Amino acid sequence: MFINFFYELKEAKVPVTLREYLTLMEAMKLNVAQFSVNEFYYLSRSALVKDERNLDKFDMVFGKHFKGLEFIGEAHSKELPEEWLRSIGERFLTDEEKELIESMGGFEKLMEMLKQRLEEQKKKHEGGNKAIGTGGTSPFGADGYNPEGVRIGQKQGRHGRAVKVWDKREYKNLDDSVELGTRNIKVALRRLRRFAREGAQDQLDLPGTIRDTARNGYLDIKMEAERRNKIKVLIFFDIGGSMDAHIRTCEELFSAARTEFKHMEYFYFHNCLYEHLWKDNRRRHNEKIPTWDILNKYGSDYKVIFVGDATMSPYEITYPGGSVEHWNEEAGEVWYQRVLDIYPKTVWLNPVAKKHWEYTPSIQVVEQLMAHRMYPLTLGGLDDAMKELNR
Repeated sequence: MFINFFYELKEAKVPVTLREYLTLMEAMKLNVAQFSVNEFYYLSRSALVKDERNLDKFDMVFGKHFKGLEFIGEAHSKELPEEWLRSIGERFLTDEEKELIESMGGFEKLMEMLKQRLEEQKKKHEGGNKAIGTGGTSPFGADGYNPEGVRIGQKQGRHGRAVKVWDKREYKNLDDSVELGTRNIKVALRRLRRFAREGAQDQLDLPGTIRDTARNGYLDIKMEAERRNKIKVLIFFDIGGSMDAHIRTCEELFSAARTEFKHMEYFYFHNCLYEHLWKDNRRRHNEKIPTWDILNKYGSDYKVIFVGDATMSPYEITYPGGSVEHWNEEAGEVWYQRVLDIYPKTVWLNPVAKKHWEYTPSIQVVEQLMAHRMYPLTLGGLDDAMKELNR
């Protein structure tokens, strides 16, 4: 098994040597990785890959060669997941049934109908296609299906189709200490850095000292100011909801950016930019910061980066009151335009694969608002985004 893995790596142009293979075998003999594909993956990657440019090729070979292997404990220790037991009354609809369900016909119509349902309904309801309840195809409630509705009393979304969410939700802060996978991101971000000499001349200018000493025939010490990173970066992170699937990638970006940019400020938003942002997701309901304060505080010399999947109801971008969590007096697109008017150097990084963008209307709307300066959150996309900000 292992020798074939070694040969497949060489065929994939991963520059592994016999010495590295023997190091891996020695580590296996010492039980460094025991009965875990995950542990063996990190061990073999550390022993066999010496250049991060070969990590993707290694991952593809590893996935192909060891496909389907996993450590399984005792059968009696397996229990049915809790989510399998919840929402027993939920209906699982076929594609044909889903096609028969029509949307309410627009944002205003949906809000008007919700108000009417709240006035009419007096008791709990399960199933059905009209009342606020659980299961069924009503546009109001939880654990059912409707192509366009208001989610009420459900821990998290399942179909990603809610126009509004009635419940208060909590999000976790991004971890800026994450290191795994940040090296390549740092390399891409360095395209944006610009250094300049500033401050007091308190550092030895060694080349200048050697040059002038040789020229003058005596020791001529030259001093110079410290070189400092002059780039200022403002990052807005979309957090929660559909972005939960991209937390790891965003944490790697966040960690790399904190290292590369000495003048960096960051703020969080959910789905769409509105009148308030926040710095701490745990206190986001109590410590909101007016967006206008941020736009007035940080000058136009800042480079702005939005990080988000732009996946939401288009109403959230184009309508006052379209936010899923509160009633916004102005449409989200108004706030995006204000950012673009103040900060001409603005890009959007999207963790969703670019090939899927055309299937999500809200992504297309945001991309147009950003004047097509939306890039996939990949190494290639980061590289292109940094080039755009440097123009």
